[in-house]
Amino acid sequence: MKIMKFKYFSINLISLWLIALATIPLLLILITSFLAHDDSHLILWHFTLSNYVYFFHPIYFKILWLSLKLSVNCTILCLLIGYPAAFIIARSHGSLKNLFLLLMIIPFWTSSLIRTYAILTILKTKGLLNSALLALGIIHHPIQLIYTNTAVLVAVVYNLLPFMIFPLYSNIEKLDTRLLDAARDLGAGKIKIFKAIILPLTMPGIMAGTLLVFLPAMTLFYIPVLVGGAKSLLLGNLVESQFLEMHNWPGGAATSIVLTLFMLLLIFIYTRFARGKQRQELL
Repeated sequence: MKIMKFKYFSINLISLWLIALATIPLLLILITSFLAHDDSHLILWHFTLSNYVYFFHPIYFKILWLSLKLSVNCTILCLLIGYPAAFIIARSHGSLKNLFLLLMIIPFWTSSLIRTYAILTILKTKGLLNSALLALGIIHHPIQLIYTNTAVLVAVVYNLLPFMIFPLYSNIEKLDTRLLDAARDLGAGKIKIFKAIILPLTMPGIMAGTLLVFLPAMTLFYIPVLVGGAKSLLLGNLVESQFLEMHNWPGGAATSIVLTLFMLLLIFIYTRFARGKQRQELL
């Protein structure tokens, strides 16, 4: 009886928490996105669709394209780096595996803002990378790395890479090695084993990691500001600018709602894919 009471208490407490800190703020943003504004008022209680009509302006398409391009490139790089890293960790044994996992977890003990400043220290004109290249004689003048789209991509990949590795590691660790041994006994090569067995079985981990990397890459705003400067205007920066600089709260709310709907669409696609995989396994 006490366990049931504690269960209902916990569920009600979590529900109230989500309603107060997630549902109500989201509803307020949704309502604000349909209101007007002027130079002397943050919001005017006048219904309008103009905040959404602005999204058909070419500048918004350009910002959306740059954000998608960054997110896709970041996801691809994280997958190319994270897949072999996750495979190595999953196939390691004992203390070595624990050491690798500890090295992956340690970055989460510090703020992502601090990690971004660490990237600045490495990439700036007189930073560690340029100093090392100059000392080795590879270059004769410092390379302008900071305040470029490449620097933004490096910083975003560095911050989001663990979100790709952990789902892949969890999925790869569950692989049945007997399937791999059977494939080798039947004469399959490494490439064939990877394409026919490993890749399909680890696809849920790939999809989960892709979602966990792609969505934050679309919304991070402080990394492009710190590392990319004024040259990197992405969706996250646009929302921040509309709220804090232009004081256009309805416009910022509309941008947030569009971004939220886009994320929900990606989550819906992922859940449909996951359910399809579960049905195939049951059959």
